[in-house]
Formats: sequence, structure tokens, C-alpha cells
Amino acid sequence: MNYKETNAAVTTVTYDKDAIEASTDNIYEAISIIAKRATQINTDLKKELIEKLDEFATYNDSLEEVFENKEQIEVSKFYEKLPKPTAIAVEEWLESKVYHRTPDSE
Repeated sequence: MNYKETNAAVTTVTYDKDAIEASTDNIYEAISIIAKRATQINTDLKKELIEKLDEFATYNDSLEEVFENKEQIEVSKFYEKLPKPTAIAVEEWLESKVYHRTPDSE
């Protein structure tokens, strides 16, 4: 999934409790599902960032040489400006893009 094109808020937003719990009828279950999705998103973003930063890695045995790579800094700044994984997860939840099931009822 492309998290860079999300409409999630970058700042703090107050959500309607009824909208959050609408599909589960249980606010705690909804929050649990959103939290698990946020963890998945965070893992994906972290993996993607590490892969991109590894492209710039230089392996030197010398601690004296520290290179400041402008491209690496730009990549890091870009990921810092993305919405938080929880904001993306809430946005996906409200847009019904998150699949969830309850094993007890199946």
C-alpha cells in the first residue's frame, strides 16, 4: 500500500466516537483493530525507510570519517513529514479499508 498518498491528518484530530465504533459496535474492539493496523503500517514504513537508507550506507572501519549525505537527509525528512501510523490506520478504518473478522463468530 502506498502510505505517501494518504489523506490522513498530520496534526491531532478529534474523531467522532460513534463513527469509530460503527462497524464493530464496541469502541474497545475498534481501537484494538486500529492499533494492530497501525503496528503493521509502522513496520512497513520502517522496513521501507531502512531499505532506502541502506542504499546510502558506506561501510568504513574508520570512525574519523563521517559523511553527510544530502540525499539521505532528504529521505529521512520526507519520512518524518508523513502522517503517523496511527493517523493512517484511523483514516483507513473510517474509510472501511481495514478487513477484520472475529474468529468466535465464525
